[in-house]
Amino acid sequence: MKDFPGTPGTKTGLILRILQCVFAAGSIASMASTSYFFKFTAFCYLIASLGLQITWSFVLAIIDGYALVRNKVLQSPILISLFVVGDWITATLTLAAASASSGIAILYFNDLEGCNFIGECQKYQLSVALAFLSWVTIATSSLIMVWLLASS
Repeated sequence: MKDFPGTPGTKTGLILRILQCVFAAGSIASMASTSYFFKFTAFCYLIASLGLQITWSFVLAIIDGYALVRNKVLQSPILISLFVVGDWITATLTLAAASASSGIAILYFNDLEGCNFIGECQKYQLSVALAFLSWVTIATSSLIMVWLLASS
């Protein structure tokens, strides 16, 4: 297997995993700091899917950190297959949640002019933006994993 940036056990792989956790945690914090997010199912779905993303990415960041400290190679086909499946599942859930939340935010706050609290609207929009950034990083990781699996 090839050793290129973003593969498990490399610094860039660890950075991608940490960024996934940071963006997802920021999105959850921004959404949870509002008063009425629980009234919108899409926002609750966003929090649930990003909670899964944080868990998955944090575990893989710990594994990457361990591999870096111990100079271990994490490129066995079985392990990479597991990473591919997990990354694709979390990427799909995150994209679906971010898209649904974005649609609700646009519908209620722009089209229906239902946002009377400007601060909450901005928090919803920030949460959705951070969710999309989280998706970009998990999509990058998942594409790297597929490429790595295909090259083995």
